[in-house]
Amino acid sequence: MPTADELINERTTGLLASAMAAAGAAPATAIHNCAAQLEGLAFSRRVTAVKEAVLADLPEDYPTFASVVHAALRRPDFNGWMTFPVNAAVAERALSRGVFEPALGLLAALTPRLTAEMAVRPFLHHDLHRALRPTLEWTRHPDHHVRRLASEGTRPRLPWAPRLTALVADPTPALPVLDALYRDTSEYVRRSVANHLNDVSRDHPDTAVATAARWLSNPAPTTPALIRHGLRTLVKAGHSDALALLGHDPDAAVQVGLDVHTPEVHIGEHLAFGYEITNTGSRRTCLVIDYVIHHRKANGDLTPKVFKLATRTLAPGERWSAVRRHSFRELSTRRYYPGVHRVQLQINGQPHGSAAFSLCGRRHPPAAP
Repeated sequence: MPTADELINERTTGLLASAMAAAGAAPATAIHNCAAQLEGLAFSRRVTAVKEAVLADLPEDYPTFASVVHAALRRPDFNGWMTFPVNAAVAERALSRGVFEPALGLLAALTPRLTAEMAVRPFLHHDLHRALRPTLEWTRHPDHHVRRLASEGTRPRLPWAPRLTALVADPTPALPVLDALYRDTSEYVRRSVANHLNDVSRDHPDTAVATAARWLSNPAPTTPALIRHGLRTLVKAGHSDALALLGHDPDAAVQVGLDVHTPEVHIGEHLAFGYEITNTGSRRTCLVIDYVIHHRKANGDLTPKVFKLATRTLAPGERWSAVRRHSFRELSTRRYYPGVHRVQLQINGQPHGSAAFSLCGRRHPPAAP
């Protein structure tokens, strides 16, 4: 992922100042001044700093403020990450002045330059049902960026954004947006719909499955793939109704073999294990095959983490085998603790087999002579 300095930096902020000045915010002094003050700031703090500078340079009253932004939109050089803090400034200035629908319209105009998904969320927090009315209209917009904004901006658990607590509690008010978009011609839009459905599944699994079932009753050719992605968390969790909807029998008759090839793994290296799966039933069966690493915690307990492996359809008596390598490289998001760990297969949501291996500390290179 790009660093904060690669996204919003002195150069992009300087270009923003020039674009705003040319659009009527001359001389854009605050934006110019903040450009040299971004060094060492995290991304969110950079966004806030530039947003505050935009608010300082642009007119106080919302109509004149918006006219400057509209003028900037007529410039091809007003594009990319420089627009991200402007989106935030539009939301803050509009809500502070009691402006609602016109500001959402401006964010829809901005989103093709760089997504305004973060900036629409304060409006949803402020008045959910009022904000959802124009959002639903966006689902019919000719620009796929605006259609995606309808789905992505209303995600209950959008990454890197505050949760929409009202939609976490009850996702149904936003479901008409998804109903309007699940057959969209743009994969960019459909991917957002699938991720929104996955958000719903984390808090309301039955609602997510019922929604997916409704879509499958009137599908586009792309609908099955969308639903597989949208129900991925439930499939990993072994949710029986989600598995059944996708055609995976939780009670599939299989025989499983599991063999650890690296019984001792050092942090920074790979676990290697082989597996063999045989369909012992009397009919072809579609199998979602995952594997689970049971990581040792600081207190000695084991906690499972599910990883995708494969999807295979096996005929009666058919056997499939392969070898998997799993990295234990150090991550900022996970801390590894040495000790006995376990690897396990999960087939159609059900655990099968288990084997132990030892995770050791990082292997140190030999000392120089």
